[in-house]
Amino acid sequence: MRIAIDANGGDLGLGPNIEGALLADKNLNHNIFLVGRDPEIREELRRLKAEPSDRFHIAHAPDIIEMSKEPVDECRSKPNSSLMVAADLVACGKADAFVSAGNTGATMVASLLRIKRIKGIIRPAIGVPLPTIKGMTLLIDAGANSDSKPWHLVQFAIMGSIYIKSVLGKENPTVGILSIGEEETKGNNLILETIPLLKNAGINFYGPVEGRDLPEGKTDIVVADGFVGNIALKLSEGMAKAIFAILKEKINSRFIYKIGAMLMKQIFVDLKKKMNPDELGGAPLLGVNGVVIICHGKTNPTAIFNAVKVAGNLSQSNIVESIAKNMESLKEKINSNGTEDNQGENETL
Repeated sequence: MRIAIDANGGDLGLGPNIEGALLADKNLNHNIFLVGRDPEIREELRRLKAEPSDRFHIAHAPDIIEMSKEPVDECRSKPNSSLMVAADLVACGKADAFVSAGNTGATMVASLLRIKRIKGIIRPAIGVPLPTIKGMTLLIDAGANSDSKPWHLVQFAIMGSIYIKSVLGKENPTVGILSIGEEETKGNNLILETIPLLKNAGINFYGPVEGRDLPEGKTDIVVADGFVGNIALKLSEGMAKAIFAILKEKINSRFIYKIGAMLMKQIFVDLKKKMNPDELGGAPLLGVNGVVIICHGKTNPTAIFNAVKVAGNLSQSNIVESIAKNMESLKEKINSNGTEDNQGENETL
């Protein structure tokens, strides 16, 4: 597989991206494109005592997308930015996927401008695998769309189901919708209008689930609009960090606790690894006509390495083709419900 990495993306600059790329070059059988400012990339490679190889390339992109500026304006005004060039590599078939730890909104905009949506998709969505008691639950959307309509959520559910089938091989994954209660009569208008549509979408719809059901893994997929989904994601990450910090403080408070912790060291190591988002690498942007992996802004080399690994696996799984195939049957349902699909497909940035 050929994977492009937005070398200038992220809060921490070139270092983590290039170190992660070197790990991928060493351990994975992929061709890696480092996309960014050529002189700076080469200087960082020299610092790390590494050189471009036959499977390790540099794609020059002189501009950088500013994290604090409006994504659409930045992408349109900077076609030679590392993010836009990385998306171009996928769009023209020179790369099978691209990975970015840069501005999430700009990553979505660049993907829509260059790679485009899968035919029939109204809005792409970010699907984040969350560790649970039972294994993993996919939260979708985790931040791509702050305002969603019922049919958007239906498409998120279908894309999430296809992802779980492709990645985990689970044939009939369950789908829940994040709400304030398990009763179908509870929730805001978006939830109440979406539930009947999910029941008729040809998926294994479980029903509404609450926030506390996420870590339990009550369903394989949890659907939410991006605003609520992102809050749920950040709360989960913050709670995990807080729990480990409290444990560490308590363990260090008494000598006998330290002895107990030493006996349980491997359990703590395994738990920390399972809860660490860096082990997941990044989250796929589902619904665009190519594989795009979005990483956390403060990502490290391990996360970039794992993101490249995920990108390669998704490219090989043909998930884009699977989503496109399933959209045709859904389109008939949308058309029978109104003209929202036409409005959605004609949305512009």
